[in-house]
Amino acid sequence: MVELKPEIKQIGPNLTEISWPTQMVGELLFKRIQIEKAIQKEFCNYIIETRAGYQSISIVWKKKPEMEQLSMFLNQVQEDSIQLDFNLWEIPVCYDQILGKDLYAYSKAKSFSIEDIINLHSESNYQLNFYGFLPGFMYLSGLNPLLAHPRKSVPDRSIDAGSVAIGGNLTGIYPQNSPGGWHVIGKTPTPFFNPYCDPPVWAKPGDQIRFTPISMAEYERMSAHPKFPKVV
Repeated sequence: MVELKPEIKQIGPNLTEISWPTQMVGELLFKRIQIEKAIQKEFCNYIIETRAGYQSISIVWKKKPEMEQLSMFLNQVQEDSIQLDFNLWEIPVCYDQILGKDLYAYSKAKSFSIEDIINLHSESNYQLNFYGFLPGFMYLSGLNPLLAHPRKSVPDRSIDAGSVAIGGNLTGIYPQNSPGGWHVIGKTPTPFFNPYCDPPVWAKPGDQIRFTPISMAEYERMSAHPKFPKVV
């Protein structure tokens, strides 16, 4: 387990941030998840909600404890005693250029064939680090370094819901129609956010995502009756 002590900051009257001085990679992701679970359990009567970022946890309090109490708890908590259970989800993606509107330009920029990009993108298992930007937008690590590419200097005004895209060294899926600056290389018929479900998302941080290429015909058939995916 990564041995890094967190820093505690009081952001507002009812908002505290716990952060680590590094990017959220490898074991540190699991440390953050374990710490967040431990805080939710220990301070369940004090918390409205917790929010996770790459290297931080924000806590919204309904009744704020003493910071010394929180600091002491963080120093004493045994992360290894907190059991974690993660799933692997399989997401169908159609990499047709009609749906992946940036696929051709992206392939030229990377000097890869479209087939190479599809193979490289779908051969990895990605890890869900956290949700951000939009409700249900997954920040997924594990992108093959050969596919990493800077985000667009000028974002698109509108990207379709279900668009699978690459931005920097991450990949993600737009859960709803939105502006965005990532390179769209495909589209999935899978829904990612439903405010009427509890929870409104089907995957949790730490889970893994696998993309499975499908044809345009399969995409259209599955789009007619969209469903949350199943655990592999």
